[in-house]
Amino acid sequence: MKSLLLTTALILALAFQSCNTRKIERIGTEETIDLSGRWNDSDSRMTAEAMVEQILGSAWLDNHVRATGERPVVIVGLVYNKSHEHISAETFIKDVERAFINSGRVRLVQAGDKREELRRERASQQDFASVETAKAWGLELGADYMLNGDINSIVDTYQREKVTYYQVNLELTDIESSEVVWIGEKKIRKYIRN
Repeated sequence: MKSLLLTTALILALAFQSCNTRKIERIGTEETIDLSGRWNDSDSRMTAEAMVEQILGSAWLDNHVRATGERPVVIVGLVYNKSHEHISAETFIKDVERAFINSGRVRLVQAGDKREELRRERASQQDFASVETAKAWGLELGADYMLNGDINSIVDTYQREKVTYYQVNLELTDIESSEVVWIGEKKIRKYIRN
């Protein structure tokens, strides 16, 4: 009897497990799937595309080239997450940086931790690399502009309905004069009903 109960329990467990198997499939990165209603990869991609279109199509770029005869040098500063969610701004910022480089119209210099890592490597070369190949101090490319911004959100909830509004603002500032030469924004609004 115990053997029959144990066998029946095992068969039922296997049957339930086979019904609950997870199916995973690869999907295109351009496809929009919104499971939770929170910020996701589609929002990040749409934000990057909108910002790139705005920043590369704005007058500041032509004004700089006309005034100096050179492409502007940009450094990307901080993008603050002031939203109610954990949002990594890095994904869309990398898309913006990639678009700068790929456009050939803007030069990009490293910021933050990556710049400090380069400086540590340059310092190390002074002691350990040959004189002919060691990279010199004081030859970094100075940025003309700094890009920074913030991510904000507003949530409106009533019973089983929710509207989440996101606004991403980026600003480009002339480092020498502190003049803001461009402001861009992307707004995303989501309606969620449970």
